[in-house]
Amino acid sequence: MSKDIQELTGQQVNRRKVVGGIGAAATLPAVAAMAGVKQHAVSARQDDLPSEVNSIISERELTPEDVTAALETFMPSGRMDDYMMFSSSGHAGMVFAIGVPSMRNYRSIAVFTPEPWQGFGFSDESKAVLEQGAINGKVMHHGDTHHPALSETDGDYDGQYLFINEKAHGRIGVVDLSDFQTKQLVKNPLLVSEHGGCFVTPNTEYVLEADQYPGVLGIGNYAPLSEFEDKYRGLCVLWKFDRERGRIVHEESFAIETPPYGHDLGDAGKGACDGYAFWNTFNTEMAYGGIKEGNPPLEIGASQHDMDLMTIVDWKKAEQVVADGKAIDNMGMKFIPMDVAVAEGLMYMVPEPKSPHGVDVTPDGNFIVVSGKLDPHVTIFSWEKIKAAIDAGGYETDQFGVPVLGYEDCLETQVELGLGPLHTQYDDKGYAYTSLFLDSAVARWTVGEAGNPDSWKLVEKLPVQYNVGHICAAGGDTKNPSGRYLVALNKWSLDRFPPVGPLLPQNLQLIDIREDKPFRALYDMPMGYGEPHYAQMIPMDRLETIEVYPQEKDRVGWDPIADDWHPHGIPAGQERIEVDGTTVTVYMTVMRSHFTPDIIEVTEGDTVTMHITNIENAIDATHGFVLGGQDISLSLEAGETETVTFVADTAGVYPFYCTEFCSALHIEMAGYFLVKPADA
Repeated sequence: MSKDIQELTGQQVNRRKVVGGIGAAATLPAVAAMAGVKQHAVSARQDDLPSEVNSIISERELTPEDVTAALETFMPSGRMDDYMMFSSSGHAGMVFAIGVPSMRNYRSIAVFTPEPWQGFGFSDESKAVLEQGAINGKVMHHGDTHHPALSETDGDYDGQYLFINEKAHGRIGVVDLSDFQTKQLVKNPLLVSEHGGCFVTPNTEYVLEADQYPGVLGIGNYAPLSEFEDKYRGLCVLWKFDRERGRIVHEESFAIETPPYGHDLGDAGKGACDGYAFWNTFNTEMAYGGIKEGNPPLEIGASQHDMDLMTIVDWKKAEQVVADGKAIDNMGMKFIPMDVAVAEGLMYMVPEPKSPHGVDVTPDGNFIVVSGKLDPHVTIFSWEKIKAAIDAGGYETDQFGVPVLGYEDCLETQVELGLGPLHTQYDDKGYAYTSLFLDSAVARWTVGEAGNPDSWKLVEKLPVQYNVGHICAAGGDTKNPSGRYLVALNKWSLDRFPPVGPLLPQNLQLIDIREDKPFRALYDMPMGYGEPHYAQMIPMDRLETIEVYPQEKDRVGWDPIADDWHPHGIPAGQERIEVDGTTVTVYMTVMRSHFTPDIIEVTEGDTVTMHITNIENAIDATHGFVLGGQDISLSLEAGETETVTFVADTAGVYPFYCTEFCSALHIEMAGYFLVKPADA
């Protein structure tokens, strides 16, 4: 490991060397005791196991800690994990569903990017979802997912919906967790990119987002960078969510104009501060780079001030301002101008240490915790003090007229943790956990009491590998967090895994945070797809998924995106091919182990529409449909209908087949799509 990398990660790599086995202390009974396992439950063949297990341990040069970690995370076949963690995938444009503590990746959920296994972006129905996120009519086929947000009821995850923001193009995706399918994308017409979302209000009234980089509000609007202070602006957005419909309602959503500062991930108030939302801001210097013009790089220009500003929004008051007709229309979105927001008393700012990355409300809502990457402390603001400062009035303003509350007036205390603090999660024992990017560590510290600075203190730090960004505890940003596991989402993984070329996997490390157990890493999970950025973790028993799509007597064919019967779904016996001039419509069914019809003949140049219904009703009876040469790949779950439309523009013989190994005769589950030459 090079000296430069050592400095970058902020720590030396500790390579454990095991010499000569593990010794008598690591016999099976001892290991079982360390893991909290009753000895009699280890095996029915207890007399035979110690020598066998000790032999394996010795051959693999394992320590007792290795073995107990394996026991803590091992999930026997058929046993279910305690938690499901939903992680963003970064540039892959998806969400990963990962079991905890096993750290098995159960499902990728396509959201912003076509994905052939799920058929997302290939069927007409899912193409229509991608089209919802188009910019000026141009469909985007990649996305940069960052912050998943589970729907909440009374401040706790309820397991019904998942929202995910997309940084590159300023979009939000809605995933229904009854079937783990993306149902909707919304595109903010005022932003190009965003990062300060998504997160939800305590009863999922709104899904919140904010810009990452200020711009001229409105796609297509322009102003030179020389007019940055005058023409560029930021934005905080509240997307209205209709839980009954399971959709964001654009016409009931609204945006609030802010100064041209960058926004990072925020948090919604709960408990004591319910009705408010908090966003970090950075680059109050309003730097925009220009190296070739003699300006400092953006990262230097944006790090000059000692303090940046945290934005506070009274969203319930903002909601009333919109209801009172004081918002204007801006490119089809309700919009509260900055001067109206100030006049109505719905937006305030508080100074915070510079270059902040995370703002995290404590479970009871009494404190707001801020981490600044260039400050070794976490800064804790008191909600009671913030509210008193708002009520007292007489505050100063920034150059845009936004009220700035006094730093000391709002401050509860600071706790020094280490280098590069970023994000904080909570457990049920009164501890907070903060990621330390430069230290490559997770800090555990106590959430103290108002007026008692000595009750806030660092307890311990755990090295992780390496450069941790976000962390995720079970329910760690809700009113009622769990206290068992935390996952560190690390950016670097050098020397952790086998070499796979210069592009290395990310490393998700499972950490035990139970108070009666050592604070330590249990498992390293390489993630070789995109960049997992942030995650949320929910108890597995809160997820209520369907097993097959609805079916009735003589009626089959569900459209998962519309959540309704597909207008072209058919039962067995109604399969047919309809030809109307150069338009061909195919009504097809699939079941083990054949397609009906299995021979389709068209003429070169015909427009072909295929409505394909899986008439199976057994759990996991999924069929795929791939048509060679036509860029078509579908996944048809039991009871589902999907549609594809294409032009048969090249003569030839094209086999189609099922891509899911569904039966002993799977390889015979095929057919022919014949395209006769137009001049034949």
